[in-house]
Amino acid sequence: MKARIPKNMGGGAQNMNSMIKQAQKMQDQITELQEDIEARDFSAVVGGGAVEVVVTGKKTIKSLTIKPEVVDPEDIEMLQDLIISAVNEAVNNVETTTETEMSKITGGVSLPGLF
Repeated sequence: MKARIPKNMGGGAQNMNSMIKQAQKMQDQITELQEDIEARDFSAVVGGGAVEVVVTGKKTIKSLTIKPEVVDPEDIEMLQDLIISAVNEAVNNVETTTETEMSKITGGVSLPGLF
């Protein structure tokens, strides 16, 4: 009995070279996107504008703004909660943007270790 190769499955070296070129192009696009995201700023405002935090795409805090009226020595916990909330939201914005824009390049395929 003869084995049959399905159509479009042959091509040997040409097909492999094409796949390698596509993978390299995708890797270049991913690298470019990662650099672009790392250069961006992401912000989050919580507490009705009481606290604003700006983080870089590398997830480091760039600035933190606290309105004076929310600084209450009797309620430090509320201020701490606002700051934590703002930082978490800003970092989540970085991750969401990264995932969304990466999926455009990868076609929704998760590539572990890339982001």
